[in-house]
Amino acid sequence: MILAGDVGGTKSTLIWFAEAGPGKAGVGQAGPGEGGPGLEPVFRLSLPTRDFSSFETLLDAFRAALVKAGHQWSNLSAAAFGVAGAVVDGGVVTNNLPWTIASKTLAENLHLDLGRLSLLNDLVASALSLDHLRENDLLLLNQGASQPRAPKALIAAGTGLGEAILFWDGSGYRVSPSEASLTDFAPRNDRELLLLQSLRQRMPRVCSEEIVSGRGFRAIHQIIFPGVHHAFFDEPGVDPAARITQQAFAKSCPACMETLQIWMEAYGAEAGNMALRILPFGGVYIAGGIALKILPKLKQGGFVRAFSDKEKLSTQLAKMRRCWARLTKRWRLRDRRAEKLLLPFSLVFHNGDVAINRQIRKPFHRPARQRPLNLDPIDFCTLPDAEHQAGVVI
Repeated sequence: MILAGDVGGTKSTLIWFAEAGPGKAGVGQAGPGEGGPGLEPVFRLSLPTRDFSSFETLLDAFRAALVKAGHQWSNLSAAAFGVAGAVVDGGVVTNNLPWTIASKTLAENLHLDLGRLSLLNDLVASALSLDHLRENDLLLLNQGASQPRAPKALIAAGTGLGEAILFWDGSGYRVSPSEASLTDFAPRNDRELLLLQSLRQRMPRVCSEEIVSGRGFRAIHQIIFPGVHHAFFDEPGVDPAARITQQAFAKSCPACMETLQIWMEAYGAEAGNMALRILPFGGVYIAGGIALKILPKLKQGGFVRAFSDKEKLSTQLAKMRRCWARLTKRWRLRDRRAEKLLLPFSLVFHNGDVAINRQIRKPFHRPARQRPLNLDPIDFCTLPDAEHQAGVVI
């Protein structure tokens, strides 16, 4: 059995997989010529991350639900998790999770050798999929010309802000994790300067993530429009980002509409800052839960204009190919015909180590002992079409 999961700041999704066996047509069967068995999803569960005191207690809840559903927790051979944070020395360093995760403790909890467990930054997991996406997995925000083997960039706003860099190493793209979201926020105009000055009264440093993330919506609204106070700001359990974007799309609150515009331009500007640092002429990809929820707004052009507004290199940035990557799951287990639209994980076993990738049809290195196992699509952001304009859920 294989356990794979996406551990986010808001929700965590875990899937229990059974090995389908050689030659058996599992949903996550390895691609042509790759060898290896397929994997069948047995049980899937999404849980609110902050409802648990530790990742181990979250795993206990998953185990209990698995057993209650009539399955057995046994014969676990490997596990891998994409985690919202920096993976350093076998542990996760992050401000967006309510607890820490340590590889050694987790391996003991799962009764696995360390070599059969992998922790990977969630943006790295997403970035590894980009070279393997189909055209119908992407929505072009700007029809630029991508250069072969040029660097690529991925940026994703949700509970926090994630950024990752892809560079060509001579044989394939490698991914470099980044914590660029923790760099200092750089205001571009008077309103953003007011944001910076106000937030500086609350915290010693103001990083980009304080604005370009879900929590940035409320900060922008309350600082730029102090005279407009919504009752839901004081309601426990209510997500202000969701309500602000709902009212913005409904055009029921001018302050909410302008808040969304300010936030989106700040997002575009930060993506442009990232592009200046690495010159990703191979493409810039926008992912994350918020982009999906405000997609109609992103398509209006304000994001692209803010991205390109960079003085002497504005023309060059405007020529970059910018895509919204559909890193979402548009299916249910009962409808496997939709599988081709989705991004499965892959667990790549390399000399006893486990690395978690997404849609890796050709892993970077393929020594004789490497055995790829393509897992079924896992939900990074389950949002049906009807919910696209319902507000940000983070």
